Amino acid sequence: MTRNTTRSAAPGVLRRRRVAALLTRLVTLLGLVALGVLGPATAHAQSSPGALATGLHISDGRLVEGNGNDFIMRGVNHAHTWYPGETQSLADVKALGANTVRVVLSNGHRWTKNSAADVAGIVSQCKANRLICVLEVHDTTGYGEDAAAGTLDQAADYWIGLKDVLAGEENYVIVNIGNEPWGNTNPAGWTDPTIAAIKKLRNAGFEHTIMVDAPNWGQDWQGVMRANAQAVYDADTTGNLIFSIHMYSVYDTAQEITDYLNAFVNAGLPILIGEFGGPPDQWGDPDEDTMMAAAQQLRLGYLAWSWSGNTDPILDLSIGFDPSRLSSWGQRIFNGANGIAQTSREATVFGGGNPGDTQAPTAPGTPTASAVTATSLTLAWTAATDNVGVTGYDVVRVSGGSETTVAASTTNTVALTGLTADTTYTFAVYARDAAGNRSARSATVNVTTDEGGSTPGVGCSVGYRVVGEWPGGFQGEITIRNTGTTAISGWTLAFAFANGQTVTNMWGGTPTQNGGAVSVTPASYTSTIPAAGSVTVGFTGSKSATNTAPTAFSLNGTTCATT
Repeated sequence: MTRNTTRSAAPGVLRRRRVAALLTRLVTLLGLVALGVLGPATAHAQSSPGALATGLHISDGRLVEGNGNDFIMRGVNHAHTWYPGETQSLADVKALGANTVRVVLSNGHRWTKNSAADVAGIVSQCKANRLICVLEVHDTTGYGEDAAAGTLDQAADYWIGLKDVLAGEENYVIVNIGNEPWGNTNPAGWTDPTIAAIKKLRNAGFEHTIMVDAPNWGQDWQGVMRANAQAVYDADTTGNLIFSIHMYSVYDTAQEITDYLNAFVNAGLPILIGEFGGPPDQWGDPDEDTMMAAAQQLRLGYLAWSWSGNTDPILDLSIGFDPSRLSSWGQRIFNGANGIAQTSREATVFGGGNPGDTQAPTAPGTPTASAVTATSLTLAWTAATDNVGVTGYDVVRVSGGSETTVAASTTNTVALTGLTADTTYTFAVYARDAAGNRSARSATVNVTTDEGGSTPGVGCSVGYRVVGEWPGGFQGEITIRNTGTTAISGWTLAFAFANGQTVTNMWGGTPTQNGGAVSVTPASYTSTIPAAGSVTVGFTGSKSATNTAPTAFSLNGTTCATT
């Protein structure tokens, strides 16, 4: 991903991918079966005996810590090289539950070079905030298609220049040689330079786990990394290599996502989703729900793009680097199903867990409900105890003999939204510790939501802006701010277009349109707007030559100020 675009290739290129990708997948799959590549028979990618790094390394196709404990990355990307003053972001993402941050750096080829002192400072701050640090050179983005991009060889030289800074940090640092180091032009050219860069770093004495990004702007839609993964892995004499796939609009179906990830897992080759997006755009609608669910099921890492500062803010997880102003995308990543709050576990090197710790926490107290409305409620319970320490709670809805996880919390209270009016729910709570031990389930509580009806008047303001336009289409963003003194739950926003615009896709809400009139109801993760807080809804739409912004908005029937 680059700073100046939310996708790394031109729209025309991405549209052409669809047909080409289908043909390529078929050819690649047939070829791989015939050659025995990525099949179960070749599932032998392991670290070489005696060649393991002292810290993070690969064992039996998985990333593990020096003590052999599995480490599953749950984190975000942070654009440090463009925003060097935003180092508070490391503490902010940690506070939201992340265990890893992927840090954008520059070797000076395209952007201002990050000095050895700067990199040492970033590593130190990652460690102070108990985060594993993935360092990447961004200047290689789109090489072969983007004339401004640098080479993997140049990136390797930059890392070698930092050897004194990075040596001894193998427990805490992964070296991602170069971001998306090949475009869509002759992606087969990616393999040899990747192997050469790996060997160059190993010959220079690097013992860190090395990460390599795929070609096709990281998305490997032509299957080059997938087809050559075993050869690239075998080129690393230490066996401490992990592959990184970037998943954006190319990955808009569950089948594409699970096929790709399972091909590596079945072959015993380590992989993670090193970047991914969820909000749809004019090129497609990534299936982030499957990405996150598949990563959790397969116990693979994921790192969302990106914390803040995108020129086009569709993929900003936080608005203006403010952790209290998460976008709908940020809410999805941190607080949604299979999100960071629910699934992240701190690296044991920070004392965040002990592979020898097998004692589960005690069961939490019976939850009690308060602030019950038609669509939301708050649960609280007596905290559990643990011999090492409780790190979080999982709230489940119980129905007969089954249960569904509905929320995660690091404290002994949680607000549940998106509920159905006049419905009886049964909830219970589990506690968990850093080693992954889970308590017995708490006793259950039955709660019936209110019948609903009219919502009292609210204080609100709405900001509307066009993020980008192209012939026949545009991308918009609506920020709804609660200017009242109590939370707003289960809202409906109404406005009207004047020039025949039509909403085609929306994230953070569900639109209903009749002519120019649009009504928006929230997604589960934007359903509640806290007092003095806000939520953001994004969308793409069609338009004619004129694209006048709506001039009036109402929330639950109350007219809102415009900003």
